[in-house]
Amino acid sequence: MVILPELVLLTGALAFFVVSLAKTPDPQVAKRTALFFGFATFLATCLCLHSQATLFYGVYVVDQYSQLFKILIGFSLAILLVAGQYLKGIADRVRPEYYLFLLLSVLGLMMLVSSVELIAIFISLELSSFALYLLVPMRDDSTGIRVQMEAGIKYILFGVMATGFMLYGMSYLFGLTGTTYLKEIVAVLAKGNLQPAVVVAVLMTLGGFLYKLAVFPMHFWVPDIYQGASNETTGFIATIPKLGAVALLIRVLTVPTGHPQFLAELLAAVAVCSMFYGNLSALVQKDIKRMLGFSGIAHAGFIALGLVNMTSQGYGVAIYYVAGYVLMNLACFLVISNVSRQGENLLIEDLSGLYKRQPVLAFILAVGLFGLAGIPPFVGFMAKFLILTSALRADYLVVVCLAAINTAIAIYYYLSVVKAVYTADPDGRPAVTVHPAIQAAGVLLVIAIVLMGTLPARFVDYAGAVVQTLL
Repeated sequence: MVILPELVLLTGALAFFVVSLAKTPDPQVAKRTALFFGFATFLATCLCLHSQATLFYGVYVVDQYSQLFKILIGFSLAILLVAGQYLKGIADRVRPEYYLFLLLSVLGLMMLVSSVELIAIFISLELSSFALYLLVPMRDDSTGIRVQMEAGIKYILFGVMATGFMLYGMSYLFGLTGTTYLKEIVAVLAKGNLQPAVVVAVLMTLGGFLYKLAVFPMHFWVPDIYQGASNETTGFIATIPKLGAVALLIRVLTVPTGHPQFLAELLAAVAVCSMFYGNLSALVQKDIKRMLGFSGIAHAGFIALGLVNMTSQGYGVAIYYVAGYVLMNLACFLVISNVSRQGENLLIEDLSGLYKRQPVLAFILAVGLFGLAGIPPFVGFMAKFLILTSALRADYLVVVCLAAINTAIAIYYYLSVVKAVYTADPDGRPAVTVHPAIQAAGVLLVIAIVLMGTLPARFVDYAGAVVQTLL
């Protein structure tokens, strides 16, 4: 029962493997099967929310911390499958394989948030990553689109490089402590020996994790992969893996290094660099996915800033921020996937007059963008406010001021999209027809974005409480 979500995902992957063996797979069967296992996964995470166990000789822990992230992953997966159920950017013949690798990637993330041993962390991370690498070049090329091949090659090459950094750091941790278990590493490092070498080991390990979060300087893969992958794949890359990355970062940061101030200052520095690079680059983008890619780098900087406090409350705020960020991005990509007629990339001008062509989607997109810009009463405003407050309590006044400047910069390019949606004329662009289930999923996201923005205390307190169990 404690690993029911993982078993559901594994069963779903096996089911799609069987479906893929058919000579001419039925795309409708693939869609219904994916929706079934998506909702089954979310239901399984809800049923196991309060489960606790230690499995496989202590390398896999099911606790309140891991279950919080699993329920966020399960909910995001269900919404993502509903929002992109038509898979306009994926050819019919490869849809079973697409869903197979998608579920395997989510399975890796589920395993990642429960792994408390270096080898288990590595295996989980690679299961998620390599399945994701295969999703990028699976974009349909019948319309003449070829950029997905270049994006797929870049993604795997950059990913392998980041993995090399991470493994080198892990080998240092093992060499310095004689163990691969995080708890035992804590016990050895608490003695205060070999501190400089430990800091180097932790930094190299963090380099691989920061790659998943797309924090500067491990950000360089983002714009090309966002632009080259299909809209549905980009929606997945931009959301669910961020949850796993934050969960992993917090687990590692709870390992004492003897130099917590050094790590905090390093995180603050990369946070500021991520914000400025992401926001300034997003200002000149015309492709909506590329713009969201650069804005994702900036938001990763805010998440990193939430970690500098290095307290359970600070980590709880970071979890709140990434949860809100995922909801807002899901809302944006729900619209992008369904406005795109044949799975092509959308320019900002392609959204002109959307409020006349499909008012529900226009409203959902506006809420998502307002939230990302940090405008009340949406979750983005409260998340940024709590992040800045947390950093201010840690005496990072200059960093907080720079982050506030970046918030103002981001408002410009987010509102430029809203302006195109609500003030520009459609210019002959056709109306958009959307299934009621997709509209319902979008409205659910809007409700969640507003509720989390107006009632943040319960979520932040609960997240802080579950992180406290790690310290």
